[in-house]
Amino acid sequence: MNPEPLGISETTLPAEIPLILLRGRSFEDHQEFVPILLETMASCGCWLLQRRELPPNATELSFELLLRSVFELYSGLLSCGVELSRDSHTRMKSLCTVRDHNPHRARRRRVLTVRLELIFVDEPDCPSDLAQIATGLA
Repeated sequence: MNPEPLGISETTLPAEIPLILLRGRSFEDHQEFVPILLETMASCGCWLLQRRELPPNATELSFELLLRSVFELYSGLLSCGVELSRDSHTRMKSLCTVRDHNPHRARRRRVLTVRLELIFVDEPDCPSDLAQIATGLA
């Protein structure tokens, strides 16, 4: 029986730290958003390992955190405006479940390595009068 939830790397050795891959997007301005995101991650107890800017509109962050802090990270990412992919939501939900239902409290001290790939997209043009759209569809 495999003790790891779905979405956690199956190829790691027991002594290695599993790698959690998260993908998301944001409609916020790249230059203003990244410092807010880094502050949110620091308040959740994350240790930034690497930050890469991928031109023209993406950032990759690699960091570590304790399993017991995964819920704070999940809620922090969502509250600052990261829209996670479906697979990323599933991985985070699985980690939160492991955190809450782990029979061995010592495992909550387990360190996880996370790689967050974040794409910044421009907001689509929104018409100024939403009432016209609603009327046109009716």
